[in-house]
Amino acid sequence: MLTAAANRSIPFDPPENCRFAIPKKGRLYEKVCEMLKGSGIKFRREPRLDVALCVGKPITLVFLPAADIAKYVGEGNVDIGITGEDIVRESQVNVNTIMELGFGKCKLCVQAPTASNITNIEQLAGGRIVTSFPSITKEFFKTYDDKLNNVPTSVNFVSGSVEAACGLGLADAVVDLVETGTTMRAAGLEVVHEILSTQAILIANPESKHQPIIDLLKRRIEGYITATKFVMVMYNVSVELLDQAIAVTPGKRSPTVTALDDPNFKAVSSLVATKEVSEKMDILHDLGATDILVIDLKNTRM
Repeated sequence: MLTAAANRSIPFDPPENCRFAIPKKGRLYEKVCEMLKGSGIKFRREPRLDVALCVGKPITLVFLPAADIAKYVGEGNVDIGITGEDIVRESQVNVNTIMELGFGKCKLCVQAPTASNITNIEQLAGGRIVTSFPSITKEFFKTYDDKLNNVPTSVNFVSGSVEAACGLGLADAVVDLVETGTTMRAAGLEVVHEILSTQAILIANPESKHQPIIDLLKRRIEGYITATKFVMVMYNVSVELLDQAIAVTPGKRSPTVTALDDPNFKAVSSLVATKEVSEKMDILHDLGATDILVIDLKNTRM
């Protein structure tokens, strides 16, 4: 729990506010800030201050290391937070997962030196493992230790530069996050086994008294995420070609078809997946549709 001194370090936090913990720096911080802006959650963070009040909403943002957020949420120091699934599992706390956010995706993997030619995870049971995720790692290797009746695998914690442990002779293998694999390969390591896939998630304390605010944040964030996946395509098409055009752009439920002054033409508006929009525009053009426009979405409620 936060100490009394730590609580006093949040001088502008009205007691009735919902506390929302977000990563204080790095790529997750940038992604979260972009998402909050798209969700209409406005705030101003003063320099060297890890607290900010949201404009027009009873929400206090608390900027914390991503590795600590799950514990703060689980222990009730904050009501809601954003961190990785891996952090939640490692922290071994009771929280409600509100939603997956679709960014910060990576995998937690057992990695060994390429030169060691380790092809089976059982070869590492009873060995030396270095990681920033000791709880997950011990749980994972316990199965193999019990199965092989081996001596317990030695799991040692380091807070950073995990990939250097094998090269320094500190470990036979490491358990670390892999995103692109560039750092892993540069250290002369390769994946032996994938333990879990992870991404950023929105979590909440089960006993929070701010469920209406949590529900509001969920709706807004869901709306923003949907808006990033779709665009609105608008075009005009002749009545003869309308059914063919609608088959190209059926929309999420159905397109909106509007009459024009010219009875031989209709205006169509339809949601299209962002990744498909260029191809569908080409098809519509070749079909004979005109005045094809693509409009970005800021937020949605579906």
